[in-house]
Amino acid sequence: MISAGSLFSRQSAPLLGIDISSSSVKLVELGRDKAGALVLERCAIEPLERGWITDGNVEKFDDVADALRRLVKKSGARTKNVALALPPSAVITKKITLPAGMTDQELEVQVESEANQYIPFSLDEVSLDFCVIGPSKNAPGDVDVLIAASRREKVQDMQGLAEAAGLKAVIVDIESHASRLAASRLIAALPNQGVDTMVALFEVGALTTSMQVIRNDEVLYDRDQAFGGAQLTQLIVRQYGFSAEEAESKKRSGDLPEDYMSTVLRPFVEIMAQEIGRTLQFFYTSTPHNRVDHILLAGGSAPLLGLTDAVTQSLGAACSVVNPFDGMEIGSAVRMKKMAREAPSYLTSCGLAMRRFYQ
Repeated sequence: MISAGSLFSRQSAPLLGIDISSSSVKLVELGRDKAGALVLERCAIEPLERGWITDGNVEKFDDVADALRRLVKKSGARTKNVALALPPSAVITKKITLPAGMTDQELEVQVESEANQYIPFSLDEVSLDFCVIGPSKNAPGDVDVLIAASRREKVQDMQGLAEAAGLKAVIVDIESHASRLAASRLIAALPNQGVDTMVALFEVGALTTSMQVIRNDEVLYDRDQAFGGAQLTQLIVRQYGFSAEEAESKKRSGDLPEDYMSTVLRPFVEIMAQEIGRTLQFFYTSTPHNRVDHILLAGGSAPLLGLTDAVTQSLGAACSVVNPFDGMEIGSAVRMKKMAREAPSYLTSCGLAMRRFYQ
């Protein structure tokens, strides 16, 4: 059976967007003012130790649940309903075309039938959901439907984590879909409202950098590269002899020796710009496309000094650091300086929090 309330559920009541990555858990709560403008009510980050989450799998359940509890307490949020997300590697998605005008029940039956062809395990073992994207461009009179399926234990892990932290998972989304939803506001602020603009969205995580190339809300290409901010931490350890924990803490606070900029940071930024260029080369050689118009950088390492300049210089495309809260009102509970510094890390959690308003 299709699990009601799994991968594409929608919710309009107050909702926390919580992004669980390999290095931290991040929380965003959004509201609207009387005029309907988005308001950032609260945001918070709680670090996780390396190895607690590996390849999207929860290895240290109790430790992660404790971190979730600390995160909610730190944020001051009272809302219990949360939207969480699974990594794309844990979800099978497939776009299919079906006749328009079917009832929800007919759609459900048809989706189950189609899903059998694409899912390599029994439907009894999966959480399966779907949403109608809209009229099909290629088949007039039909609609495009997106199917999403994940092993049931993956969804249950997320629900269990929420429960252990005193929360209720009402939405389990896909990380890349949530980050794309948050990025869509920023793309709409580009020249010509981003219409026909080829945007490469890079999310630089601790261990992995994910890229999505988006044009007019459509993903043309996506790829993960094994490269991330943890490599900068390792360089700091090697250069100065700190422990990994010390290096990570000093990297976040900026409390590093005078020669850090020239001997560690600048070479790392050059390497990161090269990695971004290499990932784009995969896009160019795998598709008919040979350019991107704008590069957006998200994730904890996105604001590194000199990175946007290095990327623009190396690739010849405009590059900017993501602030998913651009254009929002900022609530009184938010510490402005801290939020501005950490904003690029909140892209996915912001997209999850936005699900509250997408009925």
